[in-house]
Amino acid sequence: MTTTTSTTSGIAVTEAPPRFAAVLRSGRPRAVTAPARVGSATGVGMMLAGTLSVQFGSAVAALLFPRAGALGTVALRVTITAVLLFAVCRPRLRGYGRADWAVAGAYGVALGGMNILFYQAIDRIPLGPAVALEVLGPLLMSVVAARRAASLLWAGLAFAGVLLLGRDGFDRLDPAGAGFALGAGAMCAAYILLGARAGRRFPRLDGLAMAMAVAALMSLPLGIGSAGATLLEPGVLGLGLAVALLSSGLPYTLELLALRRLSAPAFAVLTGLAPAVGALAGFVVLGQELSAAQCLAVVLVVAAGAGAVRAGTPRPPRGRSARPRARPRGRGAARGA
Repeated sequence: MTTTTSTTSGIAVTEAPPRFAAVLRSGRPRAVTAPARVGSATGVGMMLAGTLSVQFGSAVAALLFPRAGALGTVALRVTITAVLLFAVCRPRLRGYGRADWAVAGAYGVALGGMNILFYQAIDRIPLGPAVALEVLGPLLMSVVAARRAASLLWAGLAFAGVLLLGRDGFDRLDPAGAGFALGAGAMCAAYILLGARAGRRFPRLDGLAMAMAVAALMSLPLGIGSAGATLLEPGVLGLGLAVALLSSGLPYTLELLALRRLSAPAFAVLTGLAPAVGALAGFVVLGQELSAAQCLAVVLVVAAGAGAVRAGTPRPPRGRSARPRARPRGRGAARGA
Protein backbone atom coordinates (compact mmCIF):
# COMPACT_ATOMS: atom_id res chain seq x y z
CA MET A 1 0.00 0.00 0.00
CA THR A 2 1.35 3.41 -0.91
CA THR A 3 0.40 6.87 0.23
CA THR A 4 0.87 10.27 -1.31
CA THR A 5 2.23 13.10 0.80
CA SER A 6 2.15 16.74 -0.23
CA THR A 7 2.92 19.97 1.57
CA THR A 8 0.69 23.04 1.55
CA SER A 9 1.72 26.18 3.45
CA GLY A 10 4.00 24.26 5.79
CA ILE A 11 1.32 21.63 6.62
CA ALA A 12 1.95 18.01 5.75
CA VAL A 13 -1.06 16.48 3.95
CA THR A 14 -1.35 12.70 3.64
CA GLU A 15 -3.83 11.19 1.18
CA ALA A 16 -5.15 7.64 1.06
CA PRO A 17 -4.21 5.39 -1.89
CA PRO A 18 -6.50 5.79 -4.93
CA ARG A 19 -7.93 2.24 -4.68
CA PHE A 20 -9.30 3.02 -1.20
CA ALA A 21 -10.79 6.38 -2.16
CA ALA A 22 -14.18 4.88 -3.02
CA VAL A 23 -14.89 3.86 0.56
CA LEU A 24 -14.48 7.41 1.84
CA ARG A 25 -17.63 9.34 2.56
CA SER A 26 -17.07 12.19 0.12
CA GLY A 27 -15.63 10.08 -2.67
CA ARG A 28 -12.30 11.92 -2.29
CA PRO A 29 -9.22 11.09 -0.22
CA ARG A 30 -9.35 12.59 3.22
CA ALA A 31 -6.47 14.70 4.40
CA VAL A 32 -4.76 14.49 7.77
CA THR A 33 -2.80 17.53 8.87
CA ALA A 34 0.36 17.57 10.95
CA PRO A 35 1.15 20.88 12.65
CA ALA A 36 4.19 22.74 11.33
CA ARG A 37 5.02 23.67 14.93
CA VAL A 38 6.67 20.27 15.41
CA GLY A 39 9.11 21.02 12.60
CA SER A 40 9.71 24.52 13.95
CA ALA A 41 10.52 23.18 17.43
CA THR A 42 12.96 20.72 15.89
CA GLY A 43 14.58 23.54 13.91
CA VAL A 44 14.98 25.66 17.03
CA GLY A 45 16.56 22.72 18.85
CA MET A 46 19.02 22.27 16.01
CA MET A 47 19.89 25.97 16.10
CA LEU A 48 20.55 25.85 19.84
CA ALA A 49 22.68 22.71 19.55
CA GLY A 50 24.70 24.31 16.75
CA THR A 51 25.18 27.49 18.78
CA LEU A 52 26.46 25.53 21.78
CA SER A 53 28.84 23.60 19.53
CA VAL A 54 30.26 26.85 18.14
CA GLN A 55 30.88 28.15 21.67
CA PHE A 56 32.98 25.09 22.53
CA GLY A 57 34.73 25.36 19.18
CA SER A 58 35.65 28.97 19.91
CA ALA A 59 37.29 27.86 23.15
CA VAL A 60 39.41 25.30 21.27
CA ALA A 61 40.23 27.86 18.56
CA ALA A 62 41.65 30.13 21.26
CA LEU A 63 44.31 27.45 21.87
CA LEU A 64 45.09 27.22 18.15
CA PHE A 65 45.25 30.93 17.42
CA PRO A 66 48.72 31.62 18.87
CA ARG A 67 50.25 28.77 16.85
CA ALA A 68 48.51 29.00 13.47
CA GLY A 69 47.20 32.56 13.43
CA ALA A 70 43.79 33.73 12.22
CA LEU A 71 44.16 32.70 8.58
CA GLY A 72 45.82 29.39 9.44
CA THR A 73 43.02 28.53 11.86
CA VAL A 74 40.36 29.29 9.24
CA ALA A 75 42.21 27.21 6.64
CA LEU A 76 42.42 24.18 8.93
CA ARG A 77 38.83 24.54 10.10
CA VAL A 78 37.29 24.83 6.64
CA THR A 79 39.56 22.39 4.78
CA ILE A 80 39.23 19.58 7.34
CA THR A 81 35.46 20.08 7.40
CA ALA A 82 35.29 19.85 3.59
CA VAL A 83 37.32 16.62 3.56
CA LEU A 84 35.14 15.07 6.27
CA LEU A 85 31.89 16.04 4.55
CA PHE A 86 33.02 14.60 1.22
CA ALA A 87 34.17 11.39 2.92
CA VAL A 88 30.96 10.93 4.90
CA CYS A 89 28.31 12.29 2.51
CA ARG A 90 29.86 11.32 -0.85
CA PRO A 91 27.80 13.96 -2.69
CA ARG A 92 26.55 13.24 -6.18
CA LEU A 93 28.23 15.65 -8.61
CA ARG A 94 26.25 14.83 -11.77
CA GLY A 95 22.78 15.80 -12.84
CA TYR A 96 22.81 19.44 -11.76
CA GLY A 97 22.28 22.52 -13.93
CA ARG A 98 24.13 25.81 -14.04
CA ALA A 99 21.72 27.43 -11.62
CA ASP A 100 22.36 24.68 -9.06
CA TRP A 101 26.14 25.07 -9.36
CA ALA A 102 25.80 28.85 -9.10
CA VAL A 103 23.92 28.48 -5.80
CA ALA A 104 26.50 26.01 -4.45
CA GLY A 105 29.37 28.28 -5.50
CA ALA A 106 27.82 31.40 -3.99
CA TYR A 107 27.00 29.45 -0.81
CA GLY A 108 30.68 28.45 -0.58
CA VAL A 109 31.89 32.02 -1.12
CA ALA A 110 29.56 33.19 1.68
CA LEU A 111 30.85 30.44 3.97
CA GLY A 112 34.48 31.16 3.24
CA GLY A 113 34.09 34.92 3.45
CA MET A 114 32.16 34.72 6.71
CA ASN A 115 34.87 32.61 8.37
CA ILE A 116 37.83 34.59 7.05
CA LEU A 117 36.37 37.97 7.98
CA PHE A 118 35.19 36.86 11.42
CA TYR A 119 38.57 35.42 12.40
CA GLN A 120 40.25 38.60 11.19
CA ALA A 121 37.83 40.50 13.45
CA ILE A 122 38.51 38.49 16.63
CA ASP A 123 42.22 38.84 15.95
CA ARG A 124 41.74 42.59 16.55
CA ILE A 125 38.77 43.04 18.88
CA PRO A 126 37.25 41.04 21.79
CA LEU A 127 35.01 38.08 20.97
CA GLY A 128 31.84 39.50 22.56
CA PRO A 129 31.63 42.72 20.53
CA ALA A 130 32.74 40.82 17.40
CA VAL A 131 29.85 38.35 17.73
CA ALA A 132 27.42 41.20 18.47
CA LEU A 133 28.48 43.13 15.37
CA GLU A 134 28.37 40.01 13.18
CA VAL A 135 24.81 39.20 14.30
CA LEU A 136 23.65 42.63 13.12
CA GLY A 137 23.88 41.42 9.50
CA PRO A 138 21.30 38.60 9.85
CA LEU A 139 19.09 40.80 12.01
CA LEU A 140 19.07 43.54 9.37
CA MET A 141 18.22 40.92 6.76
CA SER A 142 15.29 39.73 8.88
CA VAL A 143 13.98 43.30 9.08
CA VAL A 144 14.21 43.73 5.31
CA ALA A 145 12.51 40.39 4.70
CA ALA A 146 9.79 40.94 7.32
CA ARG A 147 6.30 41.26 5.90
CA ARG A 148 4.40 41.71 9.16
CA ALA A 149 4.64 44.19 11.99
CA ALA A 150 5.19 41.35 14.48
CA SER A 151 8.31 40.24 12.62
CA LEU A 152 9.72 43.76 12.82
CA LEU A 153 9.02 43.79 16.56
CA TRP A 154 10.93 40.56 17.19
CA ALA A 155 13.87 41.70 15.07
CA GLY A 156 13.96 45.00 16.98
CA LEU A 157 13.95 43.18 20.35
CA ALA A 158 16.82 40.95 19.25
CA PHE A 159 18.73 43.98 17.96
CA ALA A 160 18.34 45.76 21.31
CA GLY A 161 19.42 42.66 23.22
CA VAL A 162 22.53 42.15 21.09
CA LEU A 163 23.57 45.78 21.56
CA LEU A 164 23.12 45.48 25.32
CA LEU A 165 25.28 42.36 25.42
CA GLY A 166 28.15 43.92 23.51
CA ARG A 167 27.97 47.54 24.62
CA ASP A 168 30.74 47.26 27.23
CA GLY A 169 33.41 46.82 24.57
CA PHE A 170 32.13 49.05 21.77
CA ASP A 171 33.85 52.22 22.97
CA ARG A 172 37.38 50.86 22.51
CA LEU A 173 37.10 48.81 19.32
CA ASP A 174 39.74 48.82 16.61
CA PRO A 175 38.06 50.27 13.47
CA ALA A 176 39.52 47.55 11.22
CA GLY A 177 38.30 44.81 13.56
CA ALA A 178 34.82 46.32 13.70
CA GLY A 179 34.78 46.56 9.91
CA PHE A 180 35.76 42.90 9.56
CA ALA A 181 33.00 41.91 12.00
CA LEU A 182 30.38 43.88 10.06
CA GLY A 183 31.63 42.31 6.82
CA ALA A 184 31.28 38.88 8.42
CA GLY A 185 27.70 39.84 9.33
CA ALA A 186 26.91 40.66 5.70
CA MET A 187 28.37 37.31 4.65
CA CYS A 188 26.35 35.60 7.39
CA ALA A 189 23.12 37.07 5.99
CA ALA A 190 24.08 35.77 2.54
CA TYR A 191 24.95 32.40 4.08
CA ILE A 192 21.43 32.10 5.52
CA LEU A 193 19.64 32.99 2.28
CA LEU A 194 21.89 30.81 0.10
CA GLY A 195 21.78 27.96 2.61
CA ALA A 196 17.99 27.91 2.35
CA ARG A 197 18.25 27.73 -1.46
CA ALA A 198 20.91 25.02 -1.35
CA GLY A 199 18.76 22.98 1.02
CA ARG A 200 15.96 23.01 -1.57
CA ARG A 201 18.16 22.24 -4.58
CA PHE A 202 20.44 19.52 -3.20
CA PRO A 203 19.54 16.34 -1.31
CA ARG A 204 20.89 15.49 2.13
CA LEU A 205 24.09 17.47 2.85
CA ASP A 206 25.38 17.52 -0.74
CA GLY A 207 25.04 21.28 -1.11
CA LEU A 208 26.91 21.92 2.12
CA ALA A 209 29.74 19.57 1.11
CA MET A 210 30.17 21.35 -2.23
CA ALA A 211 30.05 24.77 -0.57
CA MET A 212 32.69 23.76 1.97
CA ALA A 213 34.97 22.66 -0.89
CA VAL A 214 34.64 26.14 -2.42
CA ALA A 215 35.34 27.76 0.97
CA ALA A 216 38.43 25.55 1.38
CA LEU A 217 39.76 26.68 -2.01
CA MET A 218 39.35 30.27 -0.80
CA SER A 219 40.96 29.89 2.62
CA LEU A 220 43.69 27.29 2.16
CA PRO A 221 46.08 29.45 0.07
CA LEU A 222 45.73 32.28 2.62
CA GLY A 223 46.41 29.90 5.50
CA ILE A 224 49.48 28.39 3.86
CA GLY A 225 50.85 31.83 3.08
CA SER A 226 50.31 32.91 6.69
CA ALA A 227 51.29 29.83 8.75
CA GLY A 228 53.26 27.70 6.28
CA ALA A 229 54.50 24.30 7.50
CA THR A 230 53.11 24.95 11.00
CA LEU A 231 49.75 23.70 9.71
CA LEU A 232 51.23 20.18 9.36
CA GLU A 233 52.41 19.83 12.94
CA PRO A 234 50.55 16.99 14.72
CA GLY A 235 49.41 19.17 17.63
CA VAL A 236 48.13 21.86 15.29
CA LEU A 237 46.33 19.31 13.12
CA GLY A 238 44.69 17.77 16.19
CA LEU A 239 43.38 21.12 17.40
CA GLY A 240 42.32 21.95 13.83
CA LEU A 241 40.28 18.74 13.68
CA ALA A 242 38.51 19.62 16.95
CA VAL A 243 37.78 23.15 15.73
CA ALA A 244 36.52 21.81 12.39
CA LEU A 245 34.08 19.41 14.06
CA LEU A 246 32.82 21.80 16.74
CA SER A 247 32.81 25.11 14.82
CA SER A 248 31.96 24.00 11.27
CA GLY A 249 31.01 20.39 10.64
CA LEU A 250 28.38 19.92 13.35
CA PRO A 251 26.88 23.44 13.53
CA TYR A 252 26.70 23.97 9.74
CA THR A 253 25.01 20.60 9.33
CA LEU A 254 22.47 21.42 12.02
CA GLU A 255 21.87 24.89 10.57
CA LEU A 256 21.26 23.54 7.08
CA LEU A 257 18.71 21.07 8.48
CA ALA A 258 17.14 23.86 10.54
CA LEU A 259 16.78 26.05 7.44
CA ARG A 260 14.56 23.32 5.96
CA ARG A 261 12.21 23.73 8.93
CA LEU A 262 12.33 27.48 9.63
CA SER A 263 11.81 30.57 7.52
CA ALA A 264 14.95 32.55 6.70
CA PRO A 265 13.80 35.65 8.70
CA ALA A 266 13.04 33.52 11.79
CA PHE A 267 16.40 31.77 11.43
CA ALA A 268 18.12 35.15 11.19
CA VAL A 269 16.53 36.39 14.41
CA LEU A 270 17.57 33.15 16.15
CA THR A 271 21.21 33.92 15.32
CA GLY A 272 20.89 36.60 17.99
CA LEU A 273 20.95 33.75 20.50
CA ALA A 274 24.70 33.31 19.90
CA PRO A 275 25.90 36.17 22.14
CA ALA A 276 23.23 35.30 24.71
CA VAL A 277 24.36 31.67 24.85
CA GLY A 278 27.96 32.86 25.10
CA ALA A 279 27.11 35.09 28.06
CA LEU A 280 25.21 32.31 29.83
CA ALA A 281 28.03 29.85 29.17
CA GLY A 282 30.51 32.29 30.68
CA PHE A 283 28.29 32.61 33.76
CA VAL A 284 27.72 28.86 34.23
CA VAL A 285 31.11 27.46 33.20
CA LEU A 286 33.57 30.24 33.93
CA GLY A 287 31.78 32.00 36.78
CA GLN A 288 31.68 35.31 34.91
CA GLU A 289 29.16 37.69 36.47
CA LEU A 290 26.23 39.02 34.47
CA SER A 291 25.11 42.60 35.02
CA ALA A 292 21.44 43.56 35.19
CA ALA A 293 21.68 44.95 31.64
CA GLN A 294 23.14 41.68 30.35
CA CYS A 295 20.41 39.66 32.07
CA LEU A 296 17.81 41.89 30.42
CA ALA A 297 19.59 41.44 27.09
CA VAL A 298 19.43 37.65 27.37
CA VAL A 299 15.69 37.82 28.12
CA LEU A 300 15.10 40.13 25.12
CA VAL A 301 17.03 37.91 22.71
CA VAL A 302 15.34 34.69 23.88
CA ALA A 303 11.89 36.32 23.71
CA ALA A 304 12.66 37.65 20.22
CA GLY A 305 13.72 34.20 19.03
CA ALA A 306 10.57 32.55 20.37
CA GLY A 307 8.38 35.28 18.88
CA ALA A 308 10.06 35.11 15.48
CA VAL A 309 9.57 31.35 15.25
CA ARG A 310 5.93 31.66 16.30
CA ALA A 311 5.31 34.44 13.76
CA GLY A 312 6.96 32.42 10.99
CA THR A 313 5.03 29.19 11.68
CA PRO A 314 2.09 28.66 9.31
CA ARG A 315 -1.17 27.75 10.99
CA PRO A 316 -3.87 25.42 9.66
CA PRO A 317 -7.37 26.83 9.01
CA ARG A 318 -9.60 26.78 12.06
CA GLY A 319 -12.44 24.31 12.28
CA ARG A 320 -11.53 22.23 9.27
CA SER A 321 -8.72 20.15 7.93
CA ALA A 322 -6.80 20.95 4.78
CA ARG A 323 -8.34 18.89 1.99
CA PRO A 324 -8.56 19.22 -1.80
CA ARG A 325 -11.38 21.30 -3.20
CA ALA A 326 -14.26 19.41 -4.78
CA ARG A 327 -14.82 19.85 -8.48
CA PRO A 328 -17.95 21.89 -9.26
CA ARG A 329 -20.91 19.71 -10.14
CA GLY A 330 -23.03 20.84 -12.99
CA ARG A 331 -23.45 20.63 -16.72
CA GLY A 332 -20.00 21.98 -17.44
CA ALA A 333 -18.42 19.44 -15.16
CA ALA A 334 -20.52 16.62 -16.61
CA ARG A 335 -19.37 17.45 -20.14
CA GLY A 336 -15.76 17.40 -19.10
CA ALA A 337 -16.15 13.96 -17.49
